[in-house]
Amino acid sequence: MSRAEPVADAPARSGRFLRDEGPRNAVALAIVALVFALPLRGLLRAPGPPMEEGFMLVFPEQVLKGAIPNRDFLHLYGPGSLWALAGVFKVFGVSLLSERGFGLVQQLAIVFGIYALARRWGRVLAVAAAVTSGLIIIPFGLTALAWVGGVGLAVCGLAAGVEARADRDDRGAQRWALVAGLLLGIAVLFRLDLVLGVGLATLALAWGMPRARISRLCAGLVIGILPYSIHIATAGPGHVFQGMVIDPVFRLRGGRSLPVPPSWGHLDGFLQRAGALAQLSWPLPALARPHQLFLWFFLLLGAIALVLRQGWRATRADPESITARTLLVVGLFGAGILPQALQRVDSGHFAWVSCVVFAFVPIALYELARKHAPTVPVRRLALGSVASILALLAFVIPAFTISTYADYSLQTFGIHRASYKIEHDGRVFYYGKPDRAAAANMVIAAAARISKPGQRLFVGPVNLRKTPYSDAYLYYMLPDLVPATYYIEMDPGVANANNSRLPQDLESADVVILSAIWEDWSEPNDSRKVGSDASEKILARDFCRVGTYLDLYQLFKKCH
Repeated sequence: MSRAEPVADAPARSGRFLRDEGPRNAVALAIVALVFALPLRGLLRAPGPPMEEGFMLVFPEQVLKGAIPNRDFLHLYGPGSLWALAGVFKVFGVSLLSERGFGLVQQLAIVFGIYALARRWGRVLAVAAAVTSGLIIIPFGLTALAWVGGVGLAVCGLAAGVEARADRDDRGAQRWALVAGLLLGIAVLFRLDLVLGVGLATLALAWGMPRARISRLCAGLVIGILPYSIHIATAGPGHVFQGMVIDPVFRLRGGRSLPVPPSWGHLDGFLQRAGALAQLSWPLPALARPHQLFLWFFLLLGAIALVLRQGWRATRADPESITARTLLVVGLFGAGILPQALQRVDSGHFAWVSCVVFAFVPIALYELARKHAPTVPVRRLALGSVASILALLAFVIPAFTISTYADYSLQTFGIHRASYKIEHDGRVFYYGKPDRAAAANMVIAAAARISKPGQRLFVGPVNLRKTPYSDAYLYYMLPDLVPATYYIEMDPGVANANNSRLPQDLESADVVILSAIWEDWSEPNDSRKVGSDASEKILARDFCRVGTYLDLYQLFKKCH
C-alpha cells in the first residue's frame, strides 16, 4: 500500500459510522471503557476543586430556581452547560453524584469522538488515540466543567462532519452534515471561546464539500447557537457582553495568567503546588513536576505543529483523502483551542487542549513513518507510534497523566485515598484534608442553626480586599439560603475591583462565611494586588462574629 490511508476510503466502509466490523469495534470500545472503569470509583469519591466544582453545583440549581447567568451571577462562559446540567438536576436531583455523572459523560464524549475520528487508521491506532485522550483528561477529575463538555461536543461534531464528507449516499451525508453543525453549534453554546477552533475546523471540513451538505452543516450551526438569542434577551445584552467578553478577556487575565513558558524550577500556580503535596510516588524515572510542566508546554506546541503539518501536506497531495482531511481538521481545531492553554499555563489548561491533539500524535507519527519507511510492515509502524506516545506519558509528563490516573485507580480499591466527607442535610462534598473537612462541617452546621430558609448567604475570603478564590461549594451545602452575591465565583481584579458590587452584595446578606484556607494564595500575577476596602468596612459595620472554626472558617450574622 503506497497511499497514506491503511483502511480509509474503501467503498464498503463509506457512509458507515462505527458500524463496520461491529464485534471488533465493540472489543476496541470495551478496552477504552475499561480505561474509564478502573479509576471511576476513586474519581467519584475524590476531592474536587472547591470553587470550580462548587459553582458547577450551584449555578445550575440557581437556574432551576429562576436565576439567569450574567444577570444574577457572574458566569464567564456560554449558558449551554448550565442549561444542560440544570436538566440533569431536574431529572436526577441536585447532588454531587449527578454533577460528576454528567462530567463523566462529557469526558466519554471527548474520547468517543477521538475514536470515531481515528477509526479509519485501524483499531490499533484508534484505540491508542482514545486511550491517550483518556489518560490525559481523566486525571483532572469529573467536575462537569463547560470546557470539557464543549470540547466533547465539538470533537463528536467533527467526527460527524468527516462522516458527511465520506458518505457516498448524499441523503445520508446531508443528515450527518446537519448533525455535525448542530453539535458544533452547541459546543460554542457551552463555551464561546471555542468559536475559533470550531470555525477553523469547520472551514476545513466544508472546503470542497458539495453545496447541499455545506448548507446542512451551516443550518445545524445556526440552530446550535440560536439559543444565545434567548440568553441575550433574558439576561440583557449589556450583562452578557460584560460577563462573557469584558470580564474574562480584559479584567480577569491579569489576576489569572502565569508566566509563559512555565518556570523550570518551580510551579507558579497555587493550586498546582497544593495538589503536588498529595501526589502518588511514581516508581519509574521521571523529572521533577516543574520540569515536566515546562516540557509539556513545548510538547503541546510541537504536537499541534506535527498534526497540522501532516494534515496540510497530505491534503495538498490528495484533497479527496478522508484521513488527510481528518488530520487537517484536528490540527486546525487544536490550533484554534491553543489560547486556552496559553491564557493560564498550568496542567489543567494543558490537558484540556492535549486531550485532542496528543491523541493524534501517534497517527501523525505513523503517517510520517510510512512515508519515510515504506517497506516496514504497517502493523510494526503502528505499534511503534503507539509506544512513542505512551512512553512520553510515562517518562516525560507522568505526574499529570499516568501517575495521577494510577492514583485514582488505586483509590478505587481503597488504597492511597485521602478524601474526607463534608455532609449536611443529605448533600455531600469531599475535601483532601481532614481538618478542613471538619471545620467545614462545623461552620455549615452552625450557619444552618442561626439562619432561616430564604435568608441570604455570603461566602468569601477572610480578607475581602483580595479575592483569588472562593469556597463556592458552601452555597450548595446550604440550599435553603439564597446566594447574596453576584460573585459566587470570585476572581481577582473583578470581585475586589473599586467598581465592584461586592460591598452592596455583602450589605444585603444575613449570614456570612469567610474562609482563611486561601489566605496564603500567592502567584506571579495581579492576584497579589490589594483591592477595595469597601467590603471590609461593611463587614465591620453590619455584622457580628458568631464563631471561628479551627481557624479556617469564620461565621458572622447581621447585627440588629
